[in-house]
Amino acid sequence: MKPLLIRKAVLTDPRHPDSGKTFDILIRDGMIARMAPSIDPIADAQVIEADHAFVSPGWMDLGVQTGDPGYEHREDLLSVTNAAAAGGFTAIGCLPNTNPALHSKSQVHYLKEAPKNKLVDCYAIGAVSQDCEGKDITEMHDMYAAGAVAFSDGKKPVQHNGLMLRALQYVKAFGGVVMNQPLDNGLAGGGQMHEGIVSTSLGLRGISATAEELMVQRDLFLAEYSGSKLHLTNLSTARSVDLVRQAKQRGLKVTASVAVLNLIFDDGALGDFDSNFKVMPPLRSRRDIDALIEGLFDGTIDAISAHHVPLDEESKKLEFPYAGFGAIGLQTAYAALNTHLGERLNANLWVEKIAINPRLILGLEAPVLQEGAVANCTVFDPRKSWTFTAGANRSKSKNTPFLGAVLQGSILATANREAFFHQL
Repeated sequence: MKPLLIRKAVLTDPRHPDSGKTFDILIRDGMIARMAPSIDPIADAQVIEADHAFVSPGWMDLGVQTGDPGYEHREDLLSVTNAAAAGGFTAIGCLPNTNPALHSKSQVHYLKEAPKNKLVDCYAIGAVSQDCEGKDITEMHDMYAAGAVAFSDGKKPVQHNGLMLRALQYVKAFGGVVMNQPLDNGLAGGGQMHEGIVSTSLGLRGISATAEELMVQRDLFLAEYSGSKLHLTNLSTARSVDLVRQAKQRGLKVTASVAVLNLIFDDGALGDFDSNFKVMPPLRSRRDIDALIEGLFDGTIDAISAHHVPLDEESKKLEFPYAGFGAIGLQTAYAALNTHLGERLNANLWVEKIAINPRLILGLEAPVLQEGAVANCTVFDPRKSWTFTAGANRSKSKNTPFLGAVLQGSILATANREAFFHQL
């Protein structure tokens, strides 16, 4: 591989003593060979002109739906890692909702061996229950020994109190973490969107905020009882944020994340029945969005997720009540949030929530940009606009509200060891 020279990039890492300074960065043989204010041209180097764009540790999403094995027509490991690299990610945590489910050490080994894109590291999130059915607990210790970084039933919230408690107690023995997307299915009751004025006006059954908040309370109670680590994924309501804030003040080992779409759009986006806005958790009220953003700033919410859920057209292009929940988001996560939040989304906050904290939650080492370190970085420019077209989409699926949208904020390059992506 030719050396890679990144010129005039502003280092952005809230942990780094030189954050905010401009560097040239030379990557050779997968390592950061040199960082300096200026590096003389190298004859055979691939050059990326950052022009004072930002460079940060490579990003990680801690909950991606891959589709492989079983749903490769929606997304396989090559397409999902291509989309991730184009979106600035050098690592993804892969949810267990595949067929077969990621519920044994053999599936963990498959995931570790299968990726063809060496730029993006794929980490296994093992299932809490067999086939993610919420009944029989899995052999989590075997999966942990095989390389699983966390345990969750992914898009299927754990409903059984005893199963959730046993999972928390099980992982405590090896310092693991249980992830759960909080939703009480009994209270959700087949709802299609957030319960409120908009759902009433559209004649659609609503999903109450209580359906999430009751599950948040349960999980926090069980985490406190067990003394184990809990991560609540994709919070969507103001009260959920407040409950997590109070739990952290009490010293519980709890972390939380929020999906990009839930930070941008409220339930009014569904006014014309666009199923690309039909996601889980549902888009909530403007008050909820404000509380989620406040939670990001005060540290209650630790991480941001693209919440990438690929679906084929047969599952999405249906009458709204029959369309599946979910949207792809890896490739547009940064640009969408930068476009809609603008100056409120400063670079340091983004890097903390998308590069550093996701790895810390999963017990992984976050990369650091310094001479002698393994090269793992993302170069991104909040000033540059682009259009997310069907031709630019690296995912196999097209279920996104952003196709054809002009977005502000571009990924210039992603590098991990000896592999790199360069946006031409």
